[in-house]
Amino acid sequence: MEPATLLPTHNPPHPGDTRRTAPRSANQAVRAPRQRRAVRPRSTLAAPIPDEPLVVVVTGPAAARPGTVLGALLGAPLPVPADRPGDAFVVVRHAERRAVAAYLPGRRAPQPYGSTAPGSAPARPPRRIEVSLPDPLLRHLALVEAPDTGTLDAAATRVLLDVAGRGALLFVTAAGHHPDGPEVALLAGAARAGVPVLFAGTPAGDPAADAGAGLDAQRAAVTAAVPALAGAPWFAVRGGTDPAELRRALVERAGVADLRRVADRSPVPATGGAVRVAADALEPDWAAWLDRLVRSAAHLARQRLAVELAGLHLRCLRDIVAGAGPAGLPDRLDRELHALSLRAVATAGTDLTRIVDETARHVFGRADREIRDRLVDAVRHGLSDDPAVADLERVLLVTTTAGVASVTGPAAVAALSAYPVPPGRALLPPFGMALSAGCYGHWRNPANADPARARAWLQRAVRATELELLAETSRRYGAAGRALSLVITEAVDHGILLV
Repeated sequence: MEPATLLPTHNPPHPGDTRRTAPRSANQAVRAPRQRRAVRPRSTLAAPIPDEPLVVVVTGPAAARPGTVLGALLGAPLPVPADRPGDAFVVVRHAERRAVAAYLPGRRAPQPYGSTAPGSAPARPPRRIEVSLPDPLLRHLALVEAPDTGTLDAAATRVLLDVAGRGALLFVTAAGHHPDGPEVALLAGAARAGVPVLFAGTPAGDPAADAGAGLDAQRAAVTAAVPALAGAPWFAVRGGTDPAELRRALVERAGVADLRRVADRSPVPATGGAVRVAADALEPDWAAWLDRLVRSAAHLARQRLAVELAGLHLRCLRDIVAGAGPAGLPDRLDRELHALSLRAVATAGTDLTRIVDETARHVFGRADREIRDRLVDAVRHGLSDDPAVADLERVLLVTTTAGVASVTGPAAVAALSAYPVPPGRALLPPFGMALSAGCYGHWRNPANADPARARAWLQRAVRATELELLAETSRRYGAAGRALSLVITEAVDHGILLV
């Protein structure tokens, strides 16, 4: 196992110190580069995205036994201990050999999971447990057992919807169960995001009872709560029987998803015609215009993240005082940081794609898919060639001292996600935030069950996280802006898009 190297990046001020410390590189400018680097020649095809099976996220109330339904789809229970951490996602994928591994934030390598030997428990709960099985169904589907809906809060819902957005949501409900507030929020969020939702009804008491008897009542209750899901398909699943109809529906949906993915993500052939610079782009202020565009987007992103952090702080405080107390602080804060990381990455992706499109319209007079893909590919290559931002794939870890340390590298970032993200065409490399293992050991120790100390530690940790997150946001926007500026500089100088 490769040891993680922690590089301290910020020492938080003492609680009594009222001096303000500005984030590093908070106003980093986007300038046209003075030294030109060789621009990569334009390729005729964009790089294809590797094929991925349809992701089906299985969740529901604990009484409905969603894990049992997942096991029935596979024909056998999962080889994962029943007492696994409640926030962990279990990802079941196809492989030639059976294996179980846990992915822990702060560790670059996956850890063996499932041993009952003393001292074999991980130092902190994993966010993801991967189960590899040689099941033919998994050639079409990747099944994900999400935490049951009894543990849902706003942060957990955001994480679950992020995973379900890669495929579909299978909501397992028991006869007589009416969706509560968090479940309605989850289902409504899936409907708004366009995530396909399927329902599986199970019997409430005897697992061998007929689940179809109460299916109409269950459907009516869900439709009344979330009218947008009135047309969602329902399947009756009875314990001890093979859910062949549900399995067949999922495989058919996977086939449709494959066809759609081929249509949406197929490589875009170059048109053969030159993409020429528009006449009004030759004005000398284009670099200043791009600089203002990137600065404005970064400023708004920092404002939104600061507001999110303030809400995160309040929710964790409320949990310390009226919830699980100091012992529950690590789970709650790690879940909140996970959701905030997803928000930060999504915001940056949306903002920078918009900037690329606006720049294309400003410089070339149009912003179609071919130009966008070529510009994004060139910016991504420019970032990989820039030694000043070689560590954009970074994990920010909150430490026991309420500071923030970092672990860099793609393997470290991959350990953060609830579902393994395949390489795609994202403009910026991903990053994330989490709690270090030491925080779990510290606050779960009964000797540290002091709410006042927990509140003080939380305040310092949130402040340190804010400084690092806002600085990292500025750095990432600035790096992307400089890389885009290089591409546009070459285009303006030559009158044609060269990449």
